[in-house]
Amino acid sequence: MANVLITGANRGIGLELAKLYAARGDAVTGVCRETSDELEDIADQVISGIDLTEPGAMDAVATITEQLLEGPLDILINNAGVFTNETLDDMDFDRIRTQLEINALVPLELTVALLPLMAEGSKIANITSRMGSIADNGSGAYYGYRASKAALNALGKSLAMDLKPRGIAVAQLHPGYVQTRMVGFSGDITPAQAAAGLAARIDELTLDNTGGFWHSNGQSLPW
Repeated sequence: MANVLITGANRGIGLELAKLYAARGDAVTGVCRETSDELEDIADQVISGIDLTEPGAMDAVATITEQLLEGPLDILINNAGVFTNETLDDMDFDRIRTQLEINALVPLELTVALLPLMAEGSKIANITSRMGSIADNGSGAYYGYRASKAALNALGKSLAMDLKPRGIAVAQLHPGYVQTRMVGFSGDITPAQAAAGLAARIDELTLDNTGGFWHSNGQSLPW
């Protein structure tokens, strides 16, 4: 049995990941601003009412998690995020700052706060996007989202290098174009399909391939 913590676990991909790991018999801790009945039914514990951008939030999550866990935190999935589109005709720098904070800085801060609870063999999965790929950007726009996910990729790569000596592996994972509220439910795959692919990539994650950037289908993505 693994101890798994998932942010943004109340709906969409996060909820499907929680369902998947719970079905495996793992102990799931869901972290979210607002819980849901579905999450409450399947998670071993839910830490809700938490705004990870607020001062003291990281320490609070770490303290509560330490009290709830039996053994180390085996898998941390940084899944929570926000998505807006900025163009040259509609440039909102406050939205860009918000995305940089929530999509990039919050996962790093939470990871650092939870590191004392991890052990050799633990894994960190940052749910990023291929929109954070500079080489793959052929259409422009989405300034905040692209920049925040590129930043998350860079931060995750550094974490992978720094944590490898401790035996902790890190992956940057693109879920695919998923039918979630974030994209108006217009994706190509369901959240359950995305979760299955993401979990498979996490299963495959080792110290030998730590630091990679993959699609949930297993394809290696360009930086």
